[in-house]
Amino acid sequence: MEMPKTTIVVPDLVVENQKYLKKRKGKMSVTLVYAGLITYFLVVAYPLLWMVISSFKSTEEIFNHSWSLPHTWLFENYVTAWKSGISSYFFNSVIVTGLTCILTLLVSALGAYGLSRFEFRGKAFILVICLGGLMLSPQVSLIPLYNIIQKLGLYNTHWALILPYVAYRIPLTILLIRAYFLSIPRELEEAARLDGCTNLGILFRIFIPMSAPILLTTTILTAYYTWNEFMFAIIFIDDDSLRTIPAGLMQFRDALQTDWGVLLSGLTISAAPIVILFLFMQKYFIRGIASGSVK
Repeated sequence: MEMPKTTIVVPDLVVENQKYLKKRKGKMSVTLVYAGLITYFLVVAYPLLWMVISSFKSTEEIFNHSWSLPHTWLFENYVTAWKSGISSYFFNSVIVTGLTCILTLLVSALGAYGLSRFEFRGKAFILVICLGGLMLSPQVSLIPLYNIIQKLGLYNTHWALILPYVAYRIPLTILLIRAYFLSIPRELEEAARLDGCTNLGILFRIFIPMSAPILLTTTILTAYYTWNEFMFAIIFIDDDSLRTIPAGLMQFRDALQTDWGVLLSGLTISAAPIVILFLFMQKYFIRGIASGSVK
């Protein structure tokens, strides 16, 4: 005997409650995400903020009132730091970083163009070599690299830093730029050839202008690495007048003899260019990483 079919009618109030609970759950998830991001921002930004605030204090105030604002803002700390040697370290870092970025982008753009647009024997092997370069640690090659620099007569010059920096940044830069070049339509290249454009002309007139996001991304990555590199700057440079900021600040601390306010002013000066560079180029940095890493 068949059982009578029953129809369950859900009141509209129950349906509305379910929608309300889902909406509330979604708002709570968004709130938790924002709370986590704000907490992460505070954890990352607070040490930098503390350094900037403490750079305006005296040494005594830094130790006695570490977590408070300065009673007297000592702007002369920056003047003292600049005159005590930070100025020469700063300009040395600008020279080394600028030349490293230019050479890295030039060599990497040429290599990425060849690996993305030409077919030749050994292409896959060269690409594997580039990937292998990412696994080579600078510490492993320190002794042979030191011997090579000595034999070439580059020791205690800016080129002793620039050439190793370029060599270690080329593998990653080539891979990022090559991935971006692969996304550029071949029809543009063919149209340029019909107009009589050479290979270099296509690279510098079409590929490089269209690849501004990834080029700026690699510039930021290269500048960040070069500006903050410490090991090579200590070992390959002996002359204090040629030292870059990371190596110079170590000597700077000895010269100041626990004058922490002036030392923190020097650290703030050294950190400011990279922070400003990233703030102004973060839009291109994110766009270049997103587009060049998945093509």
